[in-house]
Amino acid sequence: MGYECGMKKEWTILQADPGDVEKVRGFLGCSPLLAAVMVNRNIISESEIRNFRDFSLAGIRPPFAMQDMDKAVKRIAAALREREKILIFGDYDVDGVTATTLLLEFLQYAGADVSYYIPHRTKEGYDIQTDHIYAYALPAETDLIITVDCGSGRHDAVKAAKDSGIDMIITDHHSIRRPPPALAVVNPRRADCPSGYGHLAGVGVVFALLICLRKYLREQGFWTSRKEPNLKYFCDLVALGTIADMVPLLDENRVLARTGIEMIRKGGRPGIRALARISGMKDRAPDADDIAFRLAPRLNAAGRLDHARFAVELLRTRNHKRAEALALHLDYLNKKRQNTEKGITEQILADLEKKPEQMGENSLVLSHSRWHEGVLGIVAAKLVKHFCRPVILIAVRGGMGKGSGRSIPGINIYEALRACAGHLDKFGGHPMAAGLRISEKCIEKFRKDFDKTVALQRGQQDFSGTVLIDSELDFDRITEDFLDELDSLQPFGEGNPEPLFMARNVLVNSSSVFLGKHRRMMLYQSHGEEKKPDSLRSPVIEAVQFHIDPGCLPTRFDRLAYRVRRNQWNGHKKIQIIIEES
Repeated sequence: MGYECGMKKEWTILQADPGDVEKVRGFLGCSPLLAAVMVNRNIISESEIRNFRDFSLAGIRPPFAMQDMDKAVKRIAAALREREKILIFGDYDVDGVTATTLLLEFLQYAGADVSYYIPHRTKEGYDIQTDHIYAYALPAETDLIITVDCGSGRHDAVKAAKDSGIDMIITDHHSIRRPPPALAVVNPRRADCPSGYGHLAGVGVVFALLICLRKYLREQGFWTSRKEPNLKYFCDLVALGTIADMVPLLDENRVLARTGIEMIRKGGRPGIRALARISGMKDRAPDADDIAFRLAPRLNAAGRLDHARFAVELLRTRNHKRAEALALHLDYLNKKRQNTEKGITEQILADLEKKPEQMGENSLVLSHSRWHEGVLGIVAAKLVKHFCRPVILIAVRGGMGKGSGRSIPGINIYEALRACAGHLDKFGGHPMAAGLRISEKCIEKFRKDFDKTVALQRGQQDFSGTVLIDSELDFDRITEDFLDELDSLQPFGEGNPEPLFMARNVLVNSSSVFLGKHRRMMLYQSHGEEKKPDSLRSPVIEAVQFHIDPGCLPTRFDRLAYRVRRNQWNGHKKIQIIIEES
């Protein structure tokens, strides 16, 4: 359709400064191509290179200076000492689920009287509410509530807890303007919090809390009765939540993700092993891509279509049969999620084809009474990629709407919602993703004002999208040694994108379509006349292109944008490229 941004994307080949490239080569002794990739990511000085390549947990910056950290640590230590009842209140996404599991396992090991609660997405909604205090925490005689990945905006719930004689510690990483009057608010996005920790995911904030808590308990002589826990063994949870939440994989996040992937590969947690097997990773070690696109969607499916407690129980269980059963359930929910998501996406695209006036000049805000709110964030993300503009989708029930929004680089969707707050009952989130609650009667006015607000942020920015190419790379330069160099840059993700390369004059030697929408090809480059392939063509390389039009299978590409991978199957590895743009 006419709005598809894939038709309009501009390709830009990044030009790394030759002097900087030589500087990086001098530090690393690497190829010019790898040095150029690092320069493209502004990793140039010796200290920047060292920080990027150092994966020791001992090397991360101590989080003791985070605002309210000392208050939180001392209060939790007191609760352990006095055997008070602690309630962990979490969120239903992967970040919240892993943060809940991490804190729960640590406190249980320390002998705490601790339980957890995660709300039902559709029945209760996001975040801790006053009802949770009066209907759950108070009857359970809770002494201390610790929120994870939520709570920063819940002044009403904090007041209800305080009035009920319950202390509350908030650990969170969402945008925050005015901290609620909790006993402690540990959130690196606080204006009065030292800079440097703002990229942590919710599970990363909990990990920082445990670093400080473990040290304080050590100083108090707490670990004389039980062995002090090695926090490295919890990093599998931290990696899952950090990568799934798409926070920048830089600094502490990079160390935590890399260490966590190492722990996942060791297979110590039966639930993750079972989930990996059912996700098709029987004979290869998971990487960041697998976490983002195989494990995380299945863990998220629990909270989207059922209840997030199934994800927590999968991560916690030490029983292999229980792990297999829970993994099967999450896989079933994920397939159901995929079908639901596909139906909504196809409906929206068909409606916009018939009524293009629904598309705003700068954004897309749509609502419907039959949408499942649990999948709207995923659908919004797909539409953002399709239309190259911020998207908000709202599911309406009984006159009220619950919405999920996703954005593009350069447009802070949280700030855009804040500018339109007069139309909203509540909202929260990040620069790239947010949620909201709105009265149905306010949606149309909100749609218009949101579009105007995005226009102001946009300025002269082009919404057509840009493909950033690290370098031109002919197929004959792709070697095992080069892949080894690329592996040193992992894990790839937000803030550290997987390198993207370009090849010209590419011909298809053979191809096949699988699963009705993906194409597997054998490709080579022509550097002269096509009739002289033996002397003028490159080596043949295997390629995969996802989500193609089966009715359009070109035999030649003037140019391709691609990523280089190792395809692992039945214990064998071979070089493969993944085509991103053509």
